[in-house]
Amino acid sequence: MITQETLEKIATTASSFDALDEAAVASLRASWQDLRFTVCNDDDMPARLPPVLRREKFNLYLVNGSEHCLSLTDDPTQAIGVVLAEVDA
Repeated sequence: MITQETLEKIATTASSFDALDEAAVASLRASWQDLRFTVCNDDDMPARLPPVLRREKFNLYLVNGSEHCLSLTDDPTQAIGVVLAEVDA
């Protein structure tokens, strides 16, 4: 489960980085060791599921791991990770 408060903290931390690169992801993983983090371009995200949190430079999506394969979810009780999807300026 990922709370709204945790999502806000992740977004604030991610916003402080110059870029969402490997160093940024490593820092997020160190701060939230129980969560999975992935970075991609927002254009690669399916339109059927809106982000759970929007920021100027990226959107956050939730990852569900309750079944055999990972998938996106809008249910924070099922979430085990976060996708940081960079928005092109």
